[in-house]
Amino acid sequence: IPDFSTFFTFLELPPMTQEEISSAVQFKARQHIPLPLSEVVLDWSIIEEGKVSNREKAGLKILLVAVPHEVINQYQEIARLSQIRLLALEAEVFGLVRSLIKDKKGTIALVDIGAQSTTISIIEKGVLKITYSFDVSGNELTRLLSKSLNISYNKAEELKKRHGIGFSEMKIGRILSPLIDLMLSEIEKISQNFYQAEGKEIEKVILAGGSALLPGLKEYSLKRLKKTVEIANPFTEIFYSPVLEQTLREIGPSYAIAVGMALRGFD
Repeated sequence: IPDFSTFFTFLELPPMTQEEISSAVQFKARQHIPLPLSEVVLDWSIIEEGKVSNREKAGLKILLVAVPHEVINQYQEIARLSQIRLLALEAEVFGLVRSLIKDKKGTIALVDIGAQSTTISIIEKGVLKITYSFDVSGNELTRLLSKSLNISYNKAEELKKRHGIGFSEMKIGRILSPLIDLMLSEIEKISQNFYQAEGKEIEKVILAGGSALLPGLKEYSLKRLKKTVEIANPFTEIFYSPVLEQTLREIGPSYAIAVGMALRGFD
């Protein structure tokens, strides 16, 4: 399920029993979910026990996820019409974490640049700590290029993928860079908020999604963020023929979520 169709909330609770947690989460959810609880499906998990934020206070940190029934019903109907047996529904970010976070050490920012939105998720020791979506997207970059050069959307998409923000065509780079800068500013803001709350720096940024392979984006991001920047490769622990190496590297960022969904069956 796209992250922009999902509500994520992080709750802090005092120490309590498992039964008490369930009731407390329901109560807190009413304060944080912008829909009646009767209209959403709720799920939650404990992501941290003990110290909460920077305060020396024992407690629990809960990740609460809510998806509107309307969204769930749409996916169930698609599965029914496609004659697919639906085993589970999951927010995209969990698929990304499963396929891309192999080392459970350190603090990593996953940046999924999708067709409709970009989602920034901070993962600490393999656990989702923050996730935030905003409107900068691959389609938005293409629309900007199409409008600025007065060319068709398909031609703009072709030029975007060929030149990106690299040096092969400076004019295209100048058109796209303001939106890229906006995306990088959001990464910096989320990273700073996390540092203020948790006292930990982002060590690495992984770019995923269809626009992650935009020419020049990795280098531009590295220069701006001053952190290690990698392109997502969800196939690192999957066996395949060496003849597929180049193809899988090219499609890897776009298939990171799908690979994560497939790996769910092996958890």
